[in-house]
Amino acid sequence: MPRSPAAEVPDEALVAGVWRRGAGAPAETVDPATGQVLATVHAVTVAEVDEAAEGAARAAADPAWRALLPHQRARLLHRIAELTEGAAEHLAALQTADTGKALTETRALVASAAGTFRYTAAALETAEEAITPSRGDYLTMSTWEPIGVVGAINPWNSPVASDAQKLAPALAGGNAVLLKPAEWTPLVSLALGRLITRALGELSLPAGLLSVLPGRGSVVGDAIVRHPRTGKVSFTGGTDTGRTIAHAAAERIMPVSLELGGKSPTIVLADADIEQALAGVMFGVFSSSGQSCVAGSRLFVAREIHDTFVGELVERTRKLRVGPGTAPDTQVGPLVHHRHRDSVAARVDLARAEGARVLCGGSVPPGDAYRDGAYYLPTVLDGLDNSSRTCQEEIFGPVLAALPFDDEDDLVRQANASVYGLACGIWTRDHRAAWRIARRVEAGTVWINTYKQFSIATPFGGLKDSGLGREKSRDGIRAYQHQKSLYWGTSDAPLPWAAP
Repeated sequence: MPRSPAAEVPDEALVAGVWRRGAGAPAETVDPATGQVLATVHAVTVAEVDEAAEGAARAAADPAWRALLPHQRARLLHRIAELTEGAAEHLAALQTADTGKALTETRALVASAAGTFRYTAAALETAEEAITPSRGDYLTMSTWEPIGVVGAINPWNSPVASDAQKLAPALAGGNAVLLKPAEWTPLVSLALGRLITRALGELSLPAGLLSVLPGRGSVVGDAIVRHPRTGKVSFTGGTDTGRTIAHAAAERIMPVSLELGGKSPTIVLADADIEQALAGVMFGVFSSSGQSCVAGSRLFVAREIHDTFVGELVERTRKLRVGPGTAPDTQVGPLVHHRHRDSVAARVDLARAEGARVLCGGSVPPGDAYRDGAYYLPTVLDGLDNSSRTCQEEIFGPVLAALPFDDEDDLVRQANASVYGLACGIWTRDHRAAWRIARRVEAGTVWINTYKQFSIATPFGGLKDSGLGREKSRDGIRAYQHQKSLYWGTSDAPLPWAAP
């Protein structure tokens, strides 16, 4: 693994500004390409979550932080971006080792994280509050203030970018953050935490503004959600967990942001550029080994080209290069964990039981090179109905189900026949059809003749069981603040009930 000056594999938790071994149970984090243990990270305990939350509340209220003007808080974000870029190779290598992702992808994710801090700093520098229209003898203002302590709970598939998407706007909003990384992939979050504590120290800001709290979600995450100091929770992960968090938040009347699962349709119309569509469909579902909430895992192809298109797709899918993320030619890396690989394999077995034809993949790749890793071959299925469990439930692996459609109404009916509404892809040369379908499909993000392109300046989130709220964009900062209205009386006339 490439090394930066402080490149030891991180294994300590950050509790209220202090780095130390968690007092909870140890958990091995494993390289999914080799099965080798990278580090043993001890979970924090509920008592340590309490300590972190109390420390965060003190830090958030400290005048050294609370009294900073927005452009002064922006200095912290700019510095974090600089430190992230300076440690880019180490962070990328660490995430590749921890998640199995290809180095080309993890380098892009680190660059995205740095860009998120830079963009958010710029948005903070130019943020405005409003003088609202007066309807009487008063001046009215709308101001924004920090929530206080924010819980940020992230998944294992893209930790460094996901961390930045929560940390940057939460800090920009003037808050302290309790960051809970995924149990399987804590290392890059801990490494990023080291960089942020360095930036806090350089700027003489309270160290308790960030805690990084590894451990099981059912223990550590639950303790963050239910702690009385936590004023908001932002969660990215599975829908079932998101629903549990929403219930707990409702009991406390606490705001939440939930970016949850998906079963995204990717649509190929008869007039599509076939070469472009083939490449886009494969990238949309097989990049990141399918471990993406927006993976285009349901493929709808116009019936008149369905057989030809799917046949060519299968031939190209068979040629995708499967291997470790450190290999420069790898296109599909291992899954994040052997247990998750087994879960994906079980899902494909269920598809067979539902009557699916496995057109390619559907197994662990043979050979000694793959024996110890959590590999699974890119898989294309057909012969299923859109109502099948395979087409309705998120698999989160390199598995694509192909289905035909007859006309636009049939397409939209099938695409929307899902509890999810996160993303959609459309491949067509007809801009009018693209517009109509994009507006009719129930999804928070629609890509047209592209897929999995992201901009920090563009809001992201889902509909239905895919979540609540939006991340990114200038408004992302406001999601971590309370709005307050101020009225300034301007009339010399006596108020009602004033003494004569």
